[in-house]
Amino acid sequence: MLAIKKLRVEFGARVLFNDLSFTVAAKERISFAGHNGAGKSTLMKCIGGVIDANAGEITKPRSCQIGYLPQEGIHISGITLWEETESAFGEAKRIQEDIDRLSERLPTLDSSTEEYMELLHRIGDLELKLEHFNPATMKPRIESVLTGLGFKRSDFQRDCSEFSGGWQMRIAMAKLFLQEPEVLLLDEPTNHLDIDSQTWMEQYLFNYPGAIIIISHDLALLDALTTRTIAFSHGRAEEYAGNYSFYLKESKLRKEILIKQYESQQREIEKTKQFIDRFRAKASKASQAQSRLKQLEKMELIEIEQDDAVMSFTFPAPPASTQSVAKLEKATKCYGENTIFSDFSFEVEKGERLAIVGPNGAGKSTFCRLITGQEEPDSGVYTLGPKSAISFFSQNHADELDPDKTVLDICTEAASRENAPVVRNILGCFLFRGDDVFKKIGVLSGGERSRVALVRMLIQPANFLILDEPTNHLDVQSQEVLQNALNDYPGSYLIVSHNRSFLDPIVTKTLEFRPGEHPTLYHGNVSYYLEKKEEEKNAAKAQAGATNSTTADSGSKVSRKEQRRLEAEIRQKRNKVLKPLQEEFEKLEGSIGEIEAAQATLTEHMSKPDVASDSAKMQEASAAYQNLSNKLEKAYSRWSELSDEIEKLEATLG
Repeated sequence: MLAIKKLRVEFGARVLFNDLSFTVAAKERISFAGHNGAGKSTLMKCIGGVIDANAGEITKPRSCQIGYLPQEGIHISGITLWEETESAFGEAKRIQEDIDRLSERLPTLDSSTEEYMELLHRIGDLELKLEHFNPATMKPRIESVLTGLGFKRSDFQRDCSEFSGGWQMRIAMAKLFLQEPEVLLLDEPTNHLDIDSQTWMEQYLFNYPGAIIIISHDLALLDALTTRTIAFSHGRAEEYAGNYSFYLKESKLRKEILIKQYESQQREIEKTKQFIDRFRAKASKASQAQSRLKQLEKMELIEIEQDDAVMSFTFPAPPASTQSVAKLEKATKCYGENTIFSDFSFEVEKGERLAIVGPNGAGKSTFCRLITGQEEPDSGVYTLGPKSAISFFSQNHADELDPDKTVLDICTEAASRENAPVVRNILGCFLFRGDDVFKKIGVLSGGERSRVALVRMLIQPANFLILDEPTNHLDVQSQEVLQNALNDYPGSYLIVSHNRSFLDPIVTKTLEFRPGEHPTLYHGNVSYYLEKKEEEKNAAKAQAGATNSTTADSGSKVSRKEQRRLEAEIRQKRNKVLKPLQEEFEKLEGSIGEIEAAQATLTEHMSKPDVASDSAKMQEASAAYQNLSNKLEKAYSRWSELSDEIEKLEATLG
């Protein structure tokens, strides 16, 4: 489907990769691996046609469409969310417009002429092409993708300019998913998704009909999705026939084998040199020594690339903390008429390791600002421990850095006296190496500024850390550095993130926020939380909450008579609320089938010679077909709404 042949990309004197060749087959799942700056995103831009390679070529069939989602830099305005995503079906709309335009011309022509028959055939060909897009399902598909990525129905008519950068990326992702290109290129697609949207996206990608090439630092996603890994390092690319975990094991094994081969070759070289030095002066052995010298010169030397130094850092020793670090008591917080949470009590204790999850807008960031005292609750009490020292990282802190100062200056200012000498080492852990530390903040990308803000926060002595999406702009190695440092950190921390592979080893509790619901605490990591949520969902579907209740005090089972009464009540509720919707749903499915059958009959009727040659009959049939198409679109839209409604009610009623 796609072939990369002898590709070379360089920036100045630096060669990112040279003579790179590989192919992408239909429906393949490939990840690009390697540290930041190794060339992953650059290669993806080459394949996506955003930049040109210095040499080599990328070939694909003419019909093969490539879709590219960059990490950042998307700004859409002047068009509503619905119109922007609907434009994914631009080709289908153009085909329909062509059909309408040609159909208008048809009655003006003599049905006995060759021009008339030719126009009729063109309309037939276009209608066949249009059937590929299945126009009747376009609206439900758009609704499904937008709601899956976290948009509300009330967002559909909002101008795209009203959405923040993260939501702009979701708009671009939605449009790309609806286009369904044969090759999908995704550069860090999880960066701007909450845990619900990420779960939906993962399921969508598992069922995606085309090939996928992905760059991600979410190792759990890569392991679940990909079956092939191309790793970039030191200007070279190596292929691995497996997911990310397979790549880690296999690359380690390859390195060990290469080291043994290198050591063996070095021993052989040393022996050869000794022979040459010993016998080159002797006439009887001179020819042999010369022969060995030529062999040595022709030998293809095995090179061992030095891995980037495995860096690590430790947090500055935190000041002693009291048992209670911070506390909210019966706190309520509202923004206008929007209540984020009410009567909410929560205490952060010494040594707490907490993950904060939930959809965007549910209250995660609000909670962080309240628990750190940056905002006051509308009612209730906030108490900060008398010895609590807070250090807070959020994405907007990157925008507050002085653009005229260097990376090193910004971080040195924030460091403690004890930590100042190791600031450069810590910056190296987060991808600022060599002369990078002397760059002005003003010339850095958004991701680079975010990493500076993170380093600045990490080197300040504190016993209570709040990290809001700290891994968004970190490569795998930097994530491991931060993860190891947090694992050894003796203070308390709260982390807002959806990165399971990063969170699972270092958190012991998970606090979930849901719009309009009381926050829920789970005593386990994020994988534990997801398992429990799945269990809750399955339990809700399997039975009504009342049927499995037990007497609270005694623990004795509900009597059979009481159980029958409860079951009867539930049946009544189901019959009263759910049954009418199910009946409408079944009736609608029947109607959809009838409309589709009528369309098929009408299409057959329109192809008959006596109809095709009669402009009046053809015009009448075309109008009837369009009327059926409109009915079918409305039916599918209502079918989608009913499906969602019934699913929610079944989960509630059991």
